[in-house]
Amino acid sequence: MADSGKGDLAATERRAIVRDSLGVGIATGLYGVSFGAVSVVAGLSVLQTCALSLVMFTGASQFAFIGVAAAGGAPVSGAVTALMLGTRNTLYGLKLAPLLDFRGWRRAVTAQMVIDESTAMSVMRESRAAARVGFLTTGISVFVLWNLFTFVGAVAGNLIGDPRTYGLDAAVGGAFLALLWPRLADPRNRVIAFSAAAVALTAVPFTAAGVPVLVAGGVALLAGLLTPTASDSTELPRR
Repeated sequence: MADSGKGDLAATERRAIVRDSLGVGIATGLYGVSFGAVSVVAGLSVLQTCALSLVMFTGASQFAFIGVAAAGGAPVSGAVTALMLGTRNTLYGLKLAPLLDFRGWRRAVTAQMVIDESTAMSVMRESRAAARVGFLTTGISVFVLWNLFTFVGAVAGNLIGDPRTYGLDAAVGGAFLALLWPRLADPRNRVIAFSAAAVALTAVPFTAAGVPVLVAGGVALLAGLLTPTASDSTELPRR
């Protein structure tokens, strides 16, 4: 049975998790400048832009919504596209619920922080206490910084130029790849990652934006269900 989350967590381990989680939070949060700027250019007000980051809070879905709006699409189409991309967070939640074991109002509050980065920084841990520290530190830092820099980008608008010039678009992907890389030591995980990437790349020319990500996630999920291993279990060793 997994530990309660209140067990001992060595100070050095806690500091290492917090350091890594804050690094991911900063790299991801800074990219909110790009969303804020693009959103205002697409026609949303500063208030609407900030509201999207506060309520939706999932970068891919936010960019998808803005992309449809900028192309002149109907708001409903943008919302559906964003919802499709956001479905992956539901899959994350199914994995994280037994792992983190938050109850009552804590589960409702922390659900807002179920994103790519917070998930990655928790599922890789060896105890529930460590998983919670990684999840909360990453989730809170991303949420605060993403919303802060969304506001900065929205106010500045296109005065700052294209945020990609500063490499912020690559920072998020680079940080997530760094989290994924250690898990590729397992041959099974390499096969799953390669298969998911191949299917996603194949789907790009034939599907709408965001769909390849969902397809790749489906491949990985199906592979995980069909080939379970001890390392996939949400049961954590006592520490």
